[in-house]
Amino acid sequence: MISEPLRNPLSLFDVKDKVAIITGASGTFGRATALALTALGGKVLLASGSKSELDEVAGEVRELGGEPAVVVRRPDSQADAEAMLDSALATFGRVDQLVVASGFNKPGFIHELAYEDWQAVVATNLTGMFLCTQRAVRAMKQQAPRGGRIINNGSISADRPRPHSAPYTATKHAITGLTKSTILDGRPFDITASQVDIGNAATEMTQAISQGARQADGSLMAEPTFDARHVADAVVNMANLPLTANVQFMTIMAAKMPYIGRG
Repeated sequence: MISEPLRNPLSLFDVKDKVAIITGASGTFGRATALALTALGGKVLLASGSKSELDEVAGEVRELGGEPAVVVRRPDSQADAEAMLDSALATFGRVDQLVVASGFNKPGFIHELAYEDWQAVVATNLTGMFLCTQRAVRAMKQQAPRGGRIINNGSISADRPRPHSAPYTATKHAITGLTKSTILDGRPFDITASQVDIGNAATEMTQAISQGARQADGSLMAEPTFDARHVADAVVNMANLPLTANVQFMTIMAAKMPYIGRG
């Protein structure tokens, strides 16, 4: 069960009846966010590359009383980004939030990385985020009432990278720039953006961390993780804010993981 996120009773823009598009919805973070928003009465469109996994998440959303829209998309496809937004507008009439939860890594020494692996990480983590953001901003600008919020999946690697993570680290640094640019470009249209920098949430990508993660000195050290549902709760609290307020950047991490002083 998803723990019920905190709600702000004074919020002018809580998530009840608000429409959220969630990319990477079949992953741990995206799934937890979809369920948390649904539990508070939000409406969700689930997007990912796997129909079978999306159907599984959609079933969990329905168990909570939601009726999700589902879109299978390739992360770097402009046509798929257009289709995703069109589906949300056709189903729900507007888009209030875009939560970009998709992302992955291809680890390795920088001099050994295959060009195809670099391209794949950039396509998913950065190009896909740009395409979804661009289309969402167009929709949020034109709808009535106008405006909305975009919440990006960042990482501690946007500030303090791990060894052997050049594609992932480069894209996460770039996401910070994209988030800042979205904040600036969205201001005239009541659109804002946030970035959640996550450290060691327990997901498919971090399964090995509890056994041993590569440190800056080359050693391996087991690191703690934390429940990804806490990330979803943080996202819900961001989404609960009125558009006159914004948490631009948030770091949420396992309390005892190496971060302050690492490297």
